[in-house]
Amino acid sequence: MERILQRALEQKQQLEMIYLDQNGDYSQRIVRVVKIYEDDFLAFCFTKQGVRRFKKIHVLSILPYKKGKRFKA
Repeated sequence: MERILQRALEQKQQLEMIYLDQNGDYSQRIVRVVKIYEDDFLAFCFTKQGVRRFKKIHVLSILPYKKGKRFKA
């Protein structure tokens, strides 16, 4: 995952991820990485229309976003 996040940051690439929040709820998000930390990362979330902090251990799946092709959460 580190390599995917770093490449997305450098290339300003959107990512699609499935995320499990602290309440145990799943969500599917389209994000653009802003800053990477050791245990989490900041990303602009297109779903919520704002910058959010995501914990790496809560990311269940993350892939480069391909318009028109989405996986089901």
